[in-house]
Amino acid sequence: MGITCRLPADARLNETFTGRIWMEKDCKISVSPSAQKTPAPQNGIPWGVQQIKAPMAWGITTGHRVKIGVIDTGVDFGHPDLRHSLLRGINLINRSKLPYDDNGHGTHIAGTIAAANQMQGMIGVAPRALIAPVKAFDHNGSAFVSDIILGIEWCVRNGMDVINMSFGMKTRSKALLGAVTNAYNEGVIIVASSGNDGRQRFVDYPARYPQTISVGATNRLRRIASFSNRGPYIDIYAPGEKIMSAWLRGNYNEMSGTSMATSHVSGAIALLLSLKPGLSPGDIKSIMKRSMMPLRNSKSRRGPGELDVLRMLQAAERI
Repeated sequence: MGITCRLPADARLNETFTGRIWMEKDCKISVSPSAQKTPAPQNGIPWGVQQIKAPMAWGITTGHRVKIGVIDTGVDFGHPDLRHSLLRGINLINRSKLPYDDNGHGTHIAGTIAAANQMQGMIGVAPRALIAPVKAFDHNGSAFVSDIILGIEWCVRNGMDVINMSFGMKTRSKALLGAVTNAYNEGVIIVASSGNDGRQRFVDYPARYPQTISVGATNRLRRIASFSNRGPYIDIYAPGEKIMSAWLRGNYNEMSGTSMATSHVSGAIALLLSLKPGLSPGDIKSIMKRSMMPLRNSKSRRGPGELDVLRMLQAAERI
C-alpha cells in the first residue's frame, strides 16, 4: 500500500521503509520545458501530423471514442478546435473548478492529439478521440508527485485507454512507479516524454520505467532533435521540433520539446485502439517497435526509429 502526504520543508528527506509501507519526499515535477515557444498561425494539418502519415489512415480510423487522459496544465475548453474532443476531466489543484488551462502546455498537447476543426483550424493525429484533461500542474507548469499519482489513479478509475504524460523528473519515485505499474496492469497505455537535455543514455522518469512508452523528438529531416534525450531507453521517436498546435484563448503556438513528440504517439495509439481495442500495453509497444521508420543518419538500424502510423496499423494486423 502506498500513502502520499505533504511533509513540512524541514522533514527528513530519506526514504524510510517499514514492512510494505514507505515514505518519500513529495517532489515537485515539471512539464518538460520547451526548447522554443513562438506565436504561429494556424495552417490546417501540422507538419508533424503529416510526417507520421496520420492523414493517410483517417479513411479507416480516426480514433473514434478512444479516451486519453492528459495529465498536464488543463485545457482551453473554449478553443474552437477542441470543443468536440473534450471530456470534463478533473482539476486536482482545485476540485471545485473545471481543469481550465492557465499555462498553455496542456492545450498544446491536446491539440496535437485530437484537434478537430477541419474548416478553419487545425487537425490533430486522432480527431475523433476524446481528451480528458487532468489538471495536476499549476500556471508555472509545476506539480507534486502526489498529484500526478492521483491523476493516474483517476484515469484508471474512469476508463482511460491512454495516459499522456508530457513531463519528467530526474529522480526515481517508488510511489510513482507503483501507480504506473498499477495502470499498466489494468491495461492502460502510458506514453511519457524522455526529456529535453540532449543526453545520450538517460531519459526522465516516468519515461524510464519499462511500463511506459518513452518518446524522443525528431525534426522535419527525420533526425533526432538536438534537445532530445536519446539512446537505449527510448522506445520511439516522433516529431517534436517547431510543432504548431492549439493555445490559450483560441490561439495557436509553435513549441519544441519531447512533450510535443509524446502527444503524436498518444494520438497514434488512439488510431490503433479504435481499430483493435483489445490490445494490451505490451502489444502496443511491440507493434510500435516492429513498425518504426529508421532515422536518417542513424548509426544503427536496430535502434529506435520514428513513428509511422501506416506501418503501425499494418503490423497490428499480423497480431
